[in-house]
Amino acid sequence: MGARRLGRVDTTLHDPLVGQLLDGRYRVDARIAVGGMATVYRALDTRLDRVLALKVMHPALATDATFVERFIREAKSVARLSHPNVVGVFDQGADGAYVYLAMEYVAGCTLRDALRERGALQPRAALDILEPVLAALGAAHRAGFVHRDMKPENVLIGDDGRVKVADFGLVRAVGAATSTTGSVLGTVSYLAPEQIEHGTADTRADVYACGVVLYEMLTGAKPHAGDTPAQVLYQHLNADVPPPSATVPGLAVDLDELVASATARNPDVRPPDAVALLAQAREARAALDDAQLDLVPPQARTENPGGGSEEPTSVIARALPGEEDGVQRTSRLAMPPQPAPEPEREPQPRAPFGNARRGVLAAVVAVLLVLGVGAGVWYINSGQFTRVPTVLGQTQAQAEKRLADAGLDVKSVERDYSSAYKRGTVMAAYPAPGERVRGNGPVTLTISRGPKIVKVPNLKGLPLADAKRELTKAGLASGVVTRAFSQEFERGTVISTDPKAGTGRNPDSAVALVVSKGAPLDVPDVTGDTVEDATRTLEDAGLTVKVAPARVHSTEAAGSVAAQSLSGGSEAAKGDTITLTVSKGPRMADVPDVTGDHVDDAKRELEGAGFEVKVEKSFPFLGDTVESQSVSGGDRAPEGSTITIKTKGL
Repeated sequence: MGARRLGRVDTTLHDPLVGQLLDGRYRVDARIAVGGMATVYRALDTRLDRVLALKVMHPALATDATFVERFIREAKSVARLSHPNVVGVFDQGADGAYVYLAMEYVAGCTLRDALRERGALQPRAALDILEPVLAALGAAHRAGFVHRDMKPENVLIGDDGRVKVADFGLVRAVGAATSTTGSVLGTVSYLAPEQIEHGTADTRADVYACGVVLYEMLTGAKPHAGDTPAQVLYQHLNADVPPPSATVPGLAVDLDELVASATARNPDVRPPDAVALLAQAREARAALDDAQLDLVPPQARTENPGGGSEEPTSVIARALPGEEDGVQRTSRLAMPPQPAPEPEREPQPRAPFGNARRGVLAAVVAVLLVLGVGAGVWYINSGQFTRVPTVLGQTQAQAEKRLADAGLDVKSVERDYSSAYKRGTVMAAYPAPGERVRGNGPVTLTISRGPKIVKVPNLKGLPLADAKRELTKAGLASGVVTRAFSQEFERGTVISTDPKAGTGRNPDSAVALVVSKGAPLDVPDVTGDTVEDATRTLEDAGLTVKVAPARVHSTEAAGSVAAQSLSGGSEAAKGDTITLTVSKGPRMADVPDVTGDHVDDAKRELEGAGFEVKVEKSFPFLGDTVESQSVSGGDRAPEGSTITIKTKGL
């Protein structure tokens, strides 16, 4: 958080929170950003005397439990990550109608700001930003979360050069139900095809969005453009992201391949998560020289310098029969329109005294009507109704006092679990805040008992699919799945969980699973065997065999196995695939003529040509001059073969 732009901020408008002390602790100093769900302020924690960012949900949304749950989920998700490239969350709470997150303040700008000001970036700068972003997302993915809304607006660049990922408000647990039947949350330009078509998102959707962001950093423009969101969505579904070098000539092919890998339309072809994409990004960087990394992009060639304007997170309605373009863009909260200045009235001609007198009488009659008949209308429409004030997030005593001040009585108090509201605070009211109640009608309050603790079930020995179903039934989510050898548990069944069975967890928490690969098998060494013999040996051992299409030069005979993906003696699981690489024989090399040379010189020259050397000295020994060699100079011999040289004798 910090000096970032969620939306254009009109500093001329007075904000009622600026200058206030929120929750008795946070002094709100300035409004710095406005978004669809929340406003971000720079504030001072008066208890710890530190500057931080306060993200405050718009009061109009605080009555919607869905938005509040999503807002609070951001705090819990980020708090569990604790990664240097993730904007930290210090606190979460509510003060009356204001639900807030206290977050790390990052003085700097967003990646969108940098693109808008500079246009396309040099490859080195783009990778310097991409890598910490992928590190942050990788930590989230390995912790069992998907961000779902990666875009330049959510990448913060501090004045000290640190890069951090923000806005985990749409985060979901990996393996949790992330599909929706009618709409998808996200930002149009960065949605993966499967999000648009099926409404589903896993770690590979974040990988796709990062590929689009990388393209935008390298070229200064988004890969898909259109006059309407529907046109952009159509291109995501039907057109590959073009190579960046098509826009910026001279970009290395390694960068084209990195973008293509991340933005593959088929999610199965993409890197499985941000950790894998980070490894590819580092490989691409290692393959580039300084000139390629520091290539200055021709800014004038980008039609949309700076990557375009900010794009809000939207609700994308998947196409239904009769809809024109299948897109419904909605802002979370529209700023109220400012009243237009009244036009100056042109001077009217003075009315005759009689007309003025009649006007006064008419005004008096109108006032009497308002005070008489009008008063009756007011009473019928409003006077006998009272609007329920906002009491969500308040303590029971505070809520009862506020309702009493409004002339309402508390009929009853109920209690229920909630992960969004602190224990002892109001989580719901009936009638709901904002609704009208006749007279001093009763109101029912529901007080939060805090989060309901869920115990991790015992999943040992269950097949992975059954274990995931049991977690869902228990109100938990499946986290990262790792695999390990086990003599005790059958292949595909759960060995252990983290946390252990019986541990109390908050609802929707991710549980990591260790799944058995079965008992380990010793991999036979088949190098040098024919492909047929090697295949038979490996299959008899319970392994699957795949032959690589490309052959390589090796010291093994042509047609025999030159290498195997798992070396002989290593361990594998039953059914694992071993890839065999077939030899096309040794590479032939020219043999240097070393007769007449000193033995040491001859040996050095032959070894430099790729041969082994054997020296035979004649008896009686007369000197170190080479008299003959086993393969004549100028002939060809297999690389790595042995050339015998003899010294002169009698």
